Amino acid sequence: MEKQKRLTRSNDKMIAGVCAGIADYFGWDPTLVRVGYVLLSIFTVFAGVLAYLVLWLVMPKEGSDKA
Repeated sequence: MEKQKRLTRSNDKMIAGVCAGIADYFGWDPTLVRVGYVLLSIFTVFAGVLAYLVLWLVMPKEGSDKA
């Protein structure tokens, strides 16, 4: 049986590993995801900061046992 892919915070992190975790999940470059996040946050009047904090709390750490 094939293991299901999970969205987790990465250990390759700058702050909390959220952007790197998203990049790992989709197979993208973490630097591009981080730059895209900063641009999106600036153009949405920093609504991205709130989204980042929520993802930080909700996304499990990489390697955790939680299902």
